[in-house]
Amino acid sequence: MGKKMLLNTVYTVGIVVCLAILIWGIQNKRYEFVMAAALVAAVFVVLKIKLLKEVRGMINNKK
Repeated sequence: MGKKMLLNTVYTVGIVVCLAILIWGIQNKRYEFVMAAALVAAVFVVLKIKLLKEVRGMINNKK
């Protein structure tokens, strides 16, 4: 369970960093960074949702 908590934290930090890069890219008109940050953030969000569903399933099975 500790590994999953760490992985969740890494995904959250990755999403925040991608959002910062996305904002920076928009302000500096560097749209290649905007596209890359949006893609990576979307991947992190999908992986985070999968992880949360897996953890929720583990918790429900214990009850």
